[in-house]
Amino acid sequence: MKPLAIFRHAPGEGPGYLADVLKRHGLPHTLIRVDQGDAMPQTARDYSGLIFMGGPMSVNDPLPWIPKALTLIREAQAAGQPVLGHCLGGQLISKALGGVVGPNPVMEIGWGLVERVPGEAGRQWLAGLPERFEVFHWHGETFTIPQDAAPILTGPFCRHQGFVIGRTLALQCHIEMTTTMIDAWAGSTAGRRLVASPSVQTAEVMRADAAAKVASLHKTADILYARWLDALCA
Repeated sequence: MKPLAIFRHAPGEGPGYLADVLKRHGLPHTLIRVDQGDAMPQTARDYSGLIFMGGPMSVNDPLPWIPKALTLIREAQAAGQPVLGHCLGGQLISKALGGVVGPNPVMEIGWGLVERVPGEAGRQWLAGLPERFEVFHWHGETFTIPQDAAPILTGPFCRHQGFVIGRTLALQCHIEMTTTMIDAWAGSTAGRRLVASPSVQTAEVMRADAAAKVASLHKTADILYARWLDALCA
């Protein structure tokens, strides 16, 4: 089996719990450290699938690797290869497939609920999960749903939290978080001019009961990642 390509766009936004899931399934994967200047692949054909993690930049920024990432996503989608995106990764998938990425009405930072969008796609991809469940958020922008894609998740502060198209899963939210990542990300708010609001949590709130929240998040991630891995092996 060819390895999965995991694209990391910032040092603190690696695969997290996803790496544990892939190891548990014995699936080979290669980490492409975009933040460290690793070369972008010339073709998606060298991999079984593509996985894009989060990052602090915008997909609309004039960064040299972004057009290459969009091309890889389009190539993979055309070939029926599975693609998975988290936050920035989901935005990259949307833009590559004709969607638009722009400001969300509010920043969304911290723990928050998402819920299933009615429809067959949501029933299939989210089977085994409750109608509403808690995930982690950290974004100021959001995506639209590309043509022919089906929305599966929505939320009170961000309408589009996830969509699927073929074997591709794009998420606006984060399901890959670990307790170490929560602590580090919460710590990164120091010195920022973030005003607590219903959609933005303080570091203290993010860290409160983090171990139990992350354990619950991993159960959610296990189901969603299993669905995507089923698509990978289809």
